[in-house]
Amino acid sequence: MFEVPRKAGGHPRTVIAVLAALALGSAVWAGVATANRPPRDAVLASLRPQTPPRPPVVVIEDLPNLAERLDREAAAHRFMGAVLVAKGDRILFRQVYGKANYEADQPLRLDSRFRLASISKQFTAVAILKLQDEGRLSIGDPVCKWIQPCPEAWAPIRIHHLLSHTSGIPDLMARGGWGLRRVTPATLGELTEDSKAFRLQFEPGSKIRYNNAGFNLAAAIVEKASGRPFEAYMNEALFGPLGLKDTGLDLDGGDHGVVMGYANFPGGLAPQPNANTSIVAGAGAVYSTLDDLLVWQRALHRGEVLKPFSYQQMLSDHSPEDTPKERGRPHRAWGYGIFSNRLGEQVTPSFEDRQIYHTGSWGGFRNLMLYQPEADISVIVLSNNYHLRDQVFLIAEQAMAEALGREFPTGLDR
Repeated sequence: MFEVPRKAGGHPRTVIAVLAALALGSAVWAGVATANRPPRDAVLASLRPQTPPRPPVVVIEDLPNLAERLDREAAAHRFMGAVLVAKGDRILFRQVYGKANYEADQPLRLDSRFRLASISKQFTAVAILKLQDEGRLSIGDPVCKWIQPCPEAWAPIRIHHLLSHTSGIPDLMARGGWGLRRVTPATLGELTEDSKAFRLQFEPGSKIRYNNAGFNLAAAIVEKASGRPFEAYMNEALFGPLGLKDTGLDLDGGDHGVVMGYANFPGGLAPQPNANTSIVAGAGAVYSTLDDLLVWQRALHRGEVLKPFSYQQMLSDHSPEDTPKERGRPHRAWGYGIFSNRLGEQVTPSFEDRQIYHTGSWGGFRNLMLYQPEADISVIVLSNNYHLRDQVFLIAEQAMAEALGREFPTGLDR
């Protein structure tokens, strides 16, 4: 059974075995070329991993239970969005339901772009870890080495604390004036200054509290350490080399070809056009597609993006030893921009396979991306309806269960 180490410095045998398997896989999927400086457009093509050609973007429905359930839910207007399931290099399921824009009568496509919301955090975490692999920084660096001038109270905070939700810096939504800030565009510099104005909620490292502000600060550190604007670095170091042509950051409020997000209100389905992801630049501003996310997930977990030690640090459980259970649920491992837990215990019939995952909810979108390493199964569920949290979770677990050969879940148990 796959296990996540409790602490970043450990080297449990199970993790080494997983990493060895990933390294072997990367021999097939060739690793991402590295350079002392971010690649420029002229050399991006030469640095692109020699991955197999992408399969045609066509509908695939080789999971009959999932297909039947999704057809039923979509017909009843209880689900809208896109779903992809893959086992190894084989796609088992790829389908979309509903519209990209109901007002314009535009249907969703298999390559439609969705806002990822907090799934974006893993991209920021990888950017930091990649800079560590290149020797430009360390996750043990004081934040004040990179953020200057720096509040005196931040002296104990390390980059590690930003990525693990243990910094003590108040989250954006825990601050006064959130309603106005939510709709007001901001730069990374302005977000950094905003964070400096608030006292710490707890001693860094002593507690864990989900935190978007920490990832905005991490994005600012990416800029300082790389010498490039955050968006440019992400394009040059991650999206470009991996061939993620439909993936990017929405920091300017532009269209970017992203589908419309919606929300369920008493009056019916309502569009949510003002996403303003600039205020979650490092925490939730990435947009992408089903197939780009599959390429990303496979590259990350096959060792093409990070060195083994940094990858281990990303997956390690960084929560304090005395962290209480969350609403009575089994403890989840808090990695860098990613979690791990036995999510199948929250559906019925249940199953126990540990899954690496992250959710995403923002401005009309609700998403969940899963990875089961032992069976090499990826599940991606993207919905352009903010209020489909339980539906997205159940669909994702149904997809994972059927792909694993487990009994098909019929409901939630949480």
